[in-house]
Amino acid sequence: MRFAYVIAGSEATGGAGLQVDLKTFQQLGVYGIGTITCIVSFDPKNNWAHRFVPISPDVIADQFEAANAAQDLDTVKVGMLGTPETIDAVAAALISKDWRHVVLDPVLICKGQEPGAALNTDNALRQKILPLATVVTPNNFEAQALSGLDRLETVDDLIEAGRRILEYGPAAAVVKGGIDFPGPDAVDVLVERSPGGREPKVEVLSVPKIGQERVSGAGCTFASAITAELAKGASVLEAVRTAKAFVTRGIEQRVSAHTPFDTVWQGA
Repeated sequence: MRFAYVIAGSEATGGAGLQVDLKTFQQLGVYGIGTITCIVSFDPKNNWAHRFVPISPDVIADQFEAANAAQDLDTVKVGMLGTPETIDAVAAALISKDWRHVVLDPVLICKGQEPGAALNTDNALRQKILPLATVVTPNNFEAQALSGLDRLETVDDLIEAGRRILEYGPAAAVVKGGIDFPGPDAVDVLVERSPGGREPKVEVLSVPKIGQERVSGAGCTFASAITAELAKGASVLEAVRTAKAFVTRGIEQRVSAHTPFDTVWQGA
């Protein structure tokens, strides 16, 4: 039995967050265990805006202790954290033991927070969690924020963003062009640190875009699929390739709802 662990927020509709992570783990054949950092409930009476409730750092620490006492966990995905206090608690937990892989889905802006609080959260994530990551999976917006680039419009831009993100300390970055990337293709670039200070290795993954609308849960599914494959012993490149194909199928067979957006179907 292989185990995968996730530290992330709960999203009540089941289309993102820890619910998606556990579904992805199950579908890819690993036993999923999760720690909840916050609760996000969309508000259907207010244009589906986010309602955000953080979990107490003490409760996060308790969950971490129980999960890691129950199983020998060595591969973890980190998703939405939401506040500097949560980030402190998660960073302390992560550095308390050795990990084979840490996959970070860097949810920089927590919708529903005031701009100042969001900035504090972003800075804490960069300083305390990002350096611990094996793989970080920023979307187009997050990659711009982390790299300092104004726009990501070419493959070379995605590669340069990945190179800059590696300077924070992770071993690899998957920069996702997503729906905002110009052209007909959904392009992701894996930039992976090479031994001995050599030039990073680069792999471009591209498939035709499926429509022009955002699909909820794609980023969560992608990062958790990478986590599941790493837990099974895949290389980073193998894990990213599998995750790309997994998400593509999930978007092709996406689930409609009464929400303004569709969601990825992990069972596709």
